Amino acid sequence: MTAPATFGADDLRAVMGGYRDALRLHQTDINRLNVYPVPDGDTGTNMALTLEAVVSELDGVQRGAALPEVCKAIGHGSLMGARGNSGVILSQLLRGMSERMSGAGDGGVGPDLLVEAMVHAAELARRAVVRPVEGTILTVASAAADGAVHGAAHGAANGAAHGADLVGVVERARDEAADALARTPEMLPVLARAGVVDAGGTGFLLLLDAFLLVLDGRPLPEPTGVAAPDLSALGGPAGADALDPGEGGAGDHHGHGAHPAGDLRFEVMYLLHAPDDSIEPFKEVWAGVGDSIVVVGGDGLWNCHIHTNDVGAAIEAALEIGRPSRIRVSDLDEEVEEERWVREGAGAPGAGPSDEGTGPPPTTSVVAVVSGDGIGRIFRSLGVHHLVVGGQTMNPATADLVKAVESVGSGEVVILPNNKNIRPVAEQVDGLSGKTVRVVATGSIVEGFAALLAYDPAAGADANVASMTASAARVVPAEVTRAVRDAVTEAGEVHEGDFIGISRDGVVAVADNVVVCSRLLLDRLLEDSHELVTLIEGEEARGADTRRIEEWLSDEHPGVAVEVHHGGQPLYPYLLGIE
Repeated sequence: MTAPATFGADDLRAVMGGYRDALRLHQTDINRLNVYPVPDGDTGTNMALTLEAVVSELDGVQRGAALPEVCKAIGHGSLMGARGNSGVILSQLLRGMSERMSGAGDGGVGPDLLVEAMVHAAELARRAVVRPVEGTILTVASAAADGAVHGAAHGAANGAAHGADLVGVVERARDEAADALARTPEMLPVLARAGVVDAGGTGFLLLLDAFLLVLDGRPLPEPTGVAAPDLSALGGPAGADALDPGEGGAGDHHGHGAHPAGDLRFEVMYLLHAPDDSIEPFKEVWAGVGDSIVVVGGDGLWNCHIHTNDVGAAIEAALEIGRPSRIRVSDLDEEVEEERWVREGAGAPGAGPSDEGTGPPPTTSVVAVVSGDGIGRIFRSLGVHHLVVGGQTMNPATADLVKAVESVGSGEVVILPNNKNIRPVAEQVDGLSGKTVRVVATGSIVEGFAALLAYDPAAGADANVASMTASAARVVPAEVTRAVRDAVTEAGEVHEGDFIGISRDGVVAVADNVVVCSRLLLDRLLEDSHELVTLIEGEEARGADTRRIEEWLSDEHPGVAVEVHHGGQPLYPYLLGIE
């Protein structure tokens, strides 16, 4: 195969198709690069599904269309289809590359423009996160950009043919990205202790393989059947918590500086109308008052997020340069930060069509992400107007949530993501819909139930968010699942197949019996002030086991009432809520 001097729209379309195929092929391997012993490592799944959305968007673009139209489809598809943190970061990378490539002339994308596109992509992804952490996909993307620059310079210095330079750019980018990926354990100690490399960076590397497939006919790499990480040296949930293991462990840390929730009490979010050239100084001011800073946008409109102890300073910084709107302040001390909750649900009743009855629509409707048919029925009974099926390994795409929002008759909508990995996607819907859309940051099904107890259909979305957030914060969530690999935790040694009880503090109960594990978990979490335990049975739960748990609660905690619901969620025999 003769290497091309440039590539055009159809070639770029083929790269996206090849990348989608590569992610499908390596999905399991990437998912297993996980440093937390529950069955939720889904970085590969989320990246693959993000590319599915890109390819689906491209399917609507006519063959032979101009490069700008193809690039626009890639950017739009990746934005609308981004799933989880890994998908959001990947969408930034793809949008950055496509933005630069769309400026190619009739001759197509040559080596210089490809270098520019890769550099811009890496910069765009980093700009989405303040205080980026090395050892993540951001590191690998930056190394790829550096390699592209070196590859172009090497080709020019050696008088290589133009076509060879194009392939040489990708070769060098891949070599340096692979080297950076291999060194990620040196940058993140938890990766070294687990014996794995970064999952998101592993998925990004396949994009360069897809370029080489199209440009030089090289086959995609075969899956290696990567071994499960060695968790014995991680020292329990503390190591996992430091990397926000909600989606694929270290592979999905994606650059945020880990900051203990107790250190920074408030979450402040707002839209900011301000000149683009004022944003970098603004972020520098914010860096002095908080952490977990994300500032995304452009053309005078920015979405801003920070955790801080100084709410006034966080808002005043915006007033210095522009006009903030839709200001929301949440008390993090009253919110539950839970790593793992629902899995992909199958056939939740009512998922899809809106169900608002025949009367006039309420002022504010609710859209909820659910897993399990029983859970769907409960949400319906509490007033939810539209269900979107999703969970830990099947995060809904942005487009799914936009479609759900647009299907309800209300002009204002509240979304309950019910999973921390779905929150970033849900937060994008307001800017993509003509309606007023707000998100209650529920990280679990039981938080979603509690939030709905404060739902007022006649009130506006902002008022509902305030009351529903406060209601959700009063619940202590927990869950029981099976460990998928051996590990050592603060609760003791975990062996594959053991039942593990997980709270906000990580794994706090271990047993070879689901009833014993549930008892240990409840005993650890129940306090004298608690009055109610809600048990949501999963598809694996048995009635006899539930009765034994209820009997134990009646004997050991006679002042605590028990409610049992059948949720039908997979992989988690019990979801628990304590109030």
